[in-house]
Amino acid sequence: MNNEKLLEVNNLKMYHVIRKGLFGGKFYVKAVDNIDLTLDKGEALAIIGESGSGKTTLGKTILRLYEPLDGKIIFEGWDVTHIKGKELKKYRRWTGFVQQDPYGALPPFMSIKQILEEPLKIHKIGNKEERIERIHRVLEEVRLTPVEDFINKYPHMLSGGQQQRVVIARSIITDPKLIIADEPVSMLDASVRIEVLRLLRDIQKKHNIGIIYISHDLSTTKYFSNRIHIMYAGKIVEGGPSKEVIHNPQHPYTKYLINALPDPDPNNRFVKRNVPPGEPPSLVNPPSGCRFNPRCPLSIKGLCDVKEPGYTYISERHFVKCWYYEKGG
Repeated sequence: MNNEKLLEVNNLKMYHVIRKGLFGGKFYVKAVDNIDLTLDKGEALAIIGESGSGKTTLGKTILRLYEPLDGKIIFEGWDVTHIKGKELKKYRRWTGFVQQDPYGALPPFMSIKQILEEPLKIHKIGNKEERIERIHRVLEEVRLTPVEDFINKYPHMLSGGQQQRVVIARSIITDPKLIIADEPVSMLDASVRIEVLRLLRDIQKKHNIGIIYISHDLSTTKYFSNRIHIMYAGKIVEGGPSKEVIHNPQHPYTKYLINALPDPDPNNRFVKRNVPPGEPPSLVNPPSGCRFNPRCPLSIKGLCDVKEPGYTYISERHFVKCWYYEKGG
C-alpha cells in the first residue's frame, strides 16, 4: 500500500425517494447523510454497521449506480459525482463490484466464459484471442482450475464458493483500481469464508487495488482491512486503523458491536452480553442530534439530542463523533 490518494468522498448525501399517503407526498430515506472518507491506492477500508445503516447505498453511490443528492466523489483527482454517458462508462472501466449474493449476481443463462467476456466487450478491451487469454488468467487467479473444467459451465453448476470466485473474477477482469465488496462472504458457508477473503486480499495486494469492504461482521474486517469506519443510521460515527478501533473503541455504538462478537471460549457461552436498548431509527425520520442518542447510555440531554457532534481525534488517524468525548468525558 502507498499513500497516493485514490478516492475522496466529501459530504456525500444519497436519499431514496419514497411516496406515502393518499396524496402522493414525497418522503426521503436518508440512507447516506454527509459522509466523508478517503481511500489510498492499494488500501482496504472496511465500512461496518447493522443492516439498514446505509452501507450498501454508500457503496453503490460511490460506484455511481445511484445519483448523489449532494457532496463530491473524487476518483484520482477526477470529479465523478455527476458524470454521465461516455464519462460514466469510462469510470466503470476502473471500478469493480463484488455483490453479496453470488447466484443472484450471475446471469443464469450465460456460461462463465460469456459472463467474463461481457465487460471486456462493453469496454472494447482486446480482440477475441486476447479476451480469451485474459479470461483464462483471471480464472487462474481466483483458483478455478483447471480452467477447462469451469469456463463452459453455467452458474447453477457451481457451488456457492465457486460462484463467488466467478463474481470476483468478473470484478477484476477489466483491471480496476477500485473494488466495492458488499458483504462478499455473508452468503457462504463458514468453511469457505476465510478462504474467499484471503483470495480477495491476495488479489488486492498483487494488483494494488483499493477496496471498500462492506460488512456487519467485525471479526472478518480485522483480518481484511487496514482501516475501519463504523456506520450508524446513515452516518460515520468512528473511524481509524483497524487495530486501534477494535482494541480501543471510543463510540458507544462501536463498543456494542465489539461486545457482540462471538467468544470462542466455551466457558463464556452463558455470559450475558450488553446490547443497546431499542432498535436502529427509521431513516425516513431519524432523530435529531446524534442519531445514536435514543439508545446511548452516555447521552447528554439538551446536547446529544439537539446537535450533531463533530470530529474528536483520539490519535492522528483515529476519530470519533461523540459529544461525550468532545467534552472530555
